[in-house]
Amino acid sequence: MGLEAVVEEIREKGRSEAAKIRAESKAKSDQILAAANKRVEEIKIAAETEVAKQADHLISQESSAASLLVKRESLNTQKALLDKVYEATRAEIASLPESFHREAIKKLLSEAKKEIPQGTIFCSARDVPAAEAVIAEDPALSGFRVGEPVKIDGGILVEDETGGLQIDYSYRTFLTRVWETGLKDAYDILFG
Repeated sequence: MGLEAVVEEIREKGRSEAAKIRAESKAKSDQILAAANKRVEEIKIAAETEVAKQADHLISQESSAASLLVKRESLNTQKALLDKVYEATRAEIASLPESFHREAIKKLLSEAKKEIPQGTIFCSARDVPAAEAVIAEDPALSGFRVGEPVKIDGGILVEDETGGLQIDYSYRTFLTRVWETGLKDAYDILFG
């Protein structure tokens, strides 16, 4: 065997060894690339899942906030309407004829007399003549006098002689009681 044959054999072994190393390197790099692609896909799926989860959460939050805002606006509108009804009722009662107010003062004073036998009656300026007439007509009410007018829609405030006890029989007080006890019914009728 000549030197040429030995050199050729060494070259052949080198080529064979290089091809084997290349094949192993390619297999290893393919394996690394496959693992990296798999990891990239896992990260991509996890990110998409997280984005979808966050999007659902944001949509849910925004939907809840919008629903709450609509409900708040609806309640505010309903309250404003109920307030208008309340004020219209007060105005309607206040505009009733003098005969109604006079009769109301007579009944309210008779009720107040059970707790305060004599004292001072306070009423609106509009009702002063009616209150004076009621006291003048009924001797049982002679222990009462009419005081300075007060700012009420109607009805009376009765104070004992010492000023220590006062009964509020104003229309507003009665209306407030009726309103509070009947608010649910009024709400059901208006917004049922």
